Amino acid sequence: MTILDFVFPRKCLNCNKEGLYLCKNCLNNLREPHQVCPVCERFSINGKTHSGCISLSSLNGLIPVWPYRGIIRKALIALKYKFAYEIAKEVSDNVIKKLTKSLFINFKRPILIPIPLHPLRKNWRGFNQTEVMGKIIAKKLNWRFDPNFLVRKKIITPQTGLGKTKRIENIKGVFAINPAQILGSKNTTLILFDDVWTTGSTLKEAAAVIKEKYQNPVWGLTVAR
Repeated sequence: MTILDFVFPRKCLNCNKEGLYLCKNCLNNLREPHQVCPVCERFSINGKTHSGCISLSSLNGLIPVWPYRGIIRKALIALKYKFAYEIAKEVSDNVIKKLTKSLFINFKRPILIPIPLHPLRKNWRGFNQTEVMGKIIAKKLNWRFDPNFLVRKKIITPQTGLGKTKRIENIKGVFAINPAQILGSKNTTLILFDDVWTTGSTLKEAAAVIKEKYQNPVWGLTVAR
């Protein structure tokens, strides 16, 4: 037993069953997320951006693993705001299981790029939960992992609680491509990874920055939507 077990006991965050932070029953109670176009958010096979919407977005598609509710919502809140680092591995392992079963898209030479935190915020928190989960997921799926591809240029007001228009304004100009990172091939798919899709403003802004320089397909992958 570790100190963490006293501070944050290993029991289901939803039903309090001992053993795991995310128990099998609570995970199974979550419905499958709707596969939607990331622009109009209407049904789309495998989450691909509709041909009529692609000119309005830099994202070629979106893959949410779960709906943002129940045990997953509680796990992500604990990970993000209570700094419960240990939860990251359980969430990641379950993301991998879901993707292994239900990912029907054969990405060409995928590169997983986690949405970065500003260095000051990362130092304060001690870790970037998206980066921690992304590394585990990419390794298991044999995807290349590049946590340094994007940088966050400034600290902004947290997006939580902001409406859609304010979120778009707030995130504008936040990201840049790391000048030290060079994407050598057009035959790769860039997969932006974040914990939650709310309005999509963060992933859309990051994708737009990438598409200013590269024409590679850019997809979004989120733990929840």
